[in-house]
Amino acid sequence: MVKKFRKAENRTLARAQAAKITKRIITNRATHDIPMPTSGQSFSHIKNKHKRSQMVSLMKREQKRVKAKNRRSKQEAESRGEHVERGEIRTIEKLREADETIVPEDDSEVEGDEAFDEFEKYFSGTTTPKIMLTTQKKPSPRLFNFLKELIHVVPNTFYYPRKDYGFNKICEYGANKGFTDVLLFHENKKIIQGVYMVHLPKGPTTYWRITRLKLGQEMRGGATCNASHKPELILNNFTTRLGRRLGRQLAALFPQAPDFNGRRTITFHNQRDFVFFRHYRYNFKAGTKEGEEDTTKCKLQEIGPRFTMKCRYIQHGIFDSKKGEYEYIWRPDSQVSRKKCFV
Repeated sequence: MVKKFRKAENRTLARAQAAKITKRIITNRATHDIPMPTSGQSFSHIKNKHKRSQMVSLMKREQKRVKAKNRRSKQEAESRGEHVERGEIRTIEKLREADETIVPEDDSEVEGDEAFDEFEKYFSGTTTPKIMLTTQKKPSPRLFNFLKELIHVVPNTFYYPRKDYGFNKICEYGANKGFTDVLLFHENKKIIQGVYMVHLPKGPTTYWRITRLKLGQEMRGGATCNASHKPELILNNFTTRLGRRLGRQLAALFPQAPDFNGRRTITFHNQRDFVFFRHYRYNFKAGTKEGEEDTTKCKLQEIGPRFTMKCRYIQHGIFDSKKGEYEYIWRPDSQVSRKKCFV
């Protein structure tokens, strides 16, 4: 304990000393009218490594100062009503490679195919989803806590212990009992790894890798929800044929008749083939500032849990590890370029 305290104290002293040295250097340069180093300037001619690192830090400091100054000037110009041209932010998602499987809006051929797929009866309202949750053998307490929250998130969900039954036996039992989907969660060394989603009675089966899990009970200032209210479902950026198929499977887990009085919303946001799951509640408040007394403001309050999923494969039919026919398998060598996306 004493060692940790001393290390923390030494880090604090080192940061204070570095800030003091930087301040002295800036003062000396201003006194002798020496300009600050500009962006892209090379310091390879400085042989002293310590002095060279100081000049690099000064250059980065000057870059931040200029950037902040430009940002403030643009904000002041906008407040005065002037037109300010803003450049487009370049992201990997916007630089995505062209894909021939991206579905355009109002594609009659794709809509015709989806009208006869395995999930159409859930979107037409003729069938209500009924979900079975189960786990691997000997699950950890953290997995149980996750399932407790998931039962309140997904309506009409029931937990069944795994015991010694095989996965195919569980799927067969669920189909006979009228369940529409089976979700099996597994973990490794008490860390939740992924979930198998099997759509009953004839598939498909998908496996999703789960990362960055945070339970609702671990969130600071998290909200609570009424599980009796059916949530509003939002799916973003499922643009390819594969993405639309995966999105329809995720949407088929929820009833397609949301109860807006419950103010609950569930989002599956796809970005670079990573699907981010979020569970929010709308929070309405009256305006408190002058001139806003008659207005109502809305903000999102997270309920939880939150996690990130990535589809590793989609298999035709019920789960079969030996003779299963795969519609899609993710491989590391198939996505070497970060600009290439499949979902």
